[in-house]
Amino acid sequence: MSIDVSDYSIIKEGEAEILMHAKNEVFYNKTQDSLMKPMSLQQGCKSLVQVNNRDVSIAVLRAFIPKRKQEHEAKLSKRAKAAKKVSEENASELLAEEAPAESDMNDEKSNGECAVQKETSLDEPHCISEEPIGTVDEKGPGELKPPRVLEALSASGLRALRYAREVEGIGQVVALDNDKVSVEACRRNIKFNGSVASSKVDSQLADARVYMLTHPKEFDVVDLDPYGSPSVFLDSAVQCVADGGILMCTATDMAVLCGSNGEACYSKYGSYPLRGKYCHEMALRILLASIESHANRYKRYIVPVLSVQMDFYIRVFVRIYTSASAMKNTPLKLSYVYQCTSCDSFHLQPIGRTVSKNNSVRYLPGFGPVVPQECSDCGKKFNMGGPIWSAPIHDQEWVTSILSDVKSMKDSYPAYNRIVAVLTTILEELPDVPLFLSLHNLCATLKCTSPSAVIFRSAVLNAGYRISGTHVNPLGMKTDAPMDVIWDIMRCWVKNHPVKAQQPDQSGSVILAKEPVLHANFARAVASLSKAQTKKVARFLPNPERHWGPKLRAGRQVTSKHVSLLGPDAVNGSRNHQEDEEPNSKRQKTDQAAVA
Repeated sequence: MSIDVSDYSIIKEGEAEILMHAKNEVFYNKTQDSLMKPMSLQQGCKSLVQVNNRDVSIAVLRAFIPKRKQEHEAKLSKRAKAAKKVSEENASELLAEEAPAESDMNDEKSNGECAVQKETSLDEPHCISEEPIGTVDEKGPGELKPPRVLEALSASGLRALRYAREVEGIGQVVALDNDKVSVEACRRNIKFNGSVASSKVDSQLADARVYMLTHPKEFDVVDLDPYGSPSVFLDSAVQCVADGGILMCTATDMAVLCGSNGEACYSKYGSYPLRGKYCHEMALRILLASIESHANRYKRYIVPVLSVQMDFYIRVFVRIYTSASAMKNTPLKLSYVYQCTSCDSFHLQPIGRTVSKNNSVRYLPGFGPVVPQECSDCGKKFNMGGPIWSAPIHDQEWVTSILSDVKSMKDSYPAYNRIVAVLTTILEELPDVPLFLSLHNLCATLKCTSPSAVIFRSAVLNAGYRISGTHVNPLGMKTDAPMDVIWDIMRCWVKNHPVKAQQPDQSGSVILAKEPVLHANFARAVASLSKAQTKKVARFLPNPERHWGPKLRAGRQVTSKHVSLLGPDAVNGSRNHQEDEEPNSKRQKTDQAAVA
């Protein structure tokens, strides 16, 4: 069927182009164009900010393909060496067995016969050593095939098209959707993008959960980007990824993950969230713990490569492996969180521990509790959350490789500035420190003036601990210093910058009533500024427009209660648009009923 391009407008992102009906602008992306469109036409627009999402995904894919090839070659080399070693051992054993037999024969046979026997025995090991090597070469794995990609929720197919056209060395890309209109649009866009897209991208009408369950370990890359929670897809997704493959997963239900609906979060992800300044990082760790839980049911485990919180969603990139023995380490990577209800003190309680004896390792439950009934700093109670993923959420080697690749291909990334800023900040994070503190919250508890970030960082560094920023919050600080050291630093600061008297039962009064054990040194430390800060590299960019945030799910009616989110102009435009379209929609329903 031919396509009448005059009925569509062409939207370009990267090297991919999609056809959008002239009256439908749900995929319009204002981060790439300064034109302003009526907000009413963008009610279903999850793609409004997904250019950042897609660019990061492409960057990870570009790093994954050579890494996968390198690992395959290393595996082949290791097998060849092992085979050679086994063959040499077999040959030496054979020689050792034949040596006594030769000495016995020498007593019975003549010197001539003995010489013939020696010549034969010297030739045999050479033949024996060649045979096993040839067998291993025949049984070894064949040529590495290009990675297959599954986009489970494709909609217009823009993401799948960008993968096919922009990622070198990629194989087949299967784009799924259970909506007929979306599949038709995807196939139309595939055809419009030419022969490369047509040969690589395959659009299918199917339920993603059923499809992934019926194709176990068939895809090297599985991409989940739902509107809302990905929880219903995780069980089938972890089964669909091949060993060593990568799962890319997005969650946009941040209100649930950040503690507004703790019971809903527990029912979806199996973890209880806490409402602290670190809630967005905790959301990342809850999602990782949930994926690990689903993978463990099939003797699989995850290794996080990159975990990002951007805009109003989180996205994680994890590699999935199968190993019953390695899966036993999961309790060592999970922890419960105890958060004081009054001050900013929090503590982590690991679920499991190990005890090594000789060459054996025993897995035991973790010691606890790590905190008393009342907070040792302010005397108030604790809230308990989790379990969360307390192991590293990034692979620093991967992040370095991804950032280097992005900088070398600047023109290939429409959202270059944003993803470079995020990756730069991630690269400076302390990888082994879960969650973070907010300097402003510490000062709010004590009701004191806030020291500059450089002064606070210097005091922590001078005390012998590490400290860094976090990509989640510009004011957040990750440190391995215990909470009593942090409060001692703040007590020393307050002594130099006195505060007004407070009620004795308030948390700040209780904390300041104690004398500091550590005498803080606020002299500026050399490492108080990160390399990016020293070079004045932008790390946190402003929002690209006013009223920045998630738009409504497609089909929702925009009312006056959305003024705070979308703005009055957008609401008025939406109402006018709905009034204009209402008679046509009613007429279509009437006509359909008449035909039926």
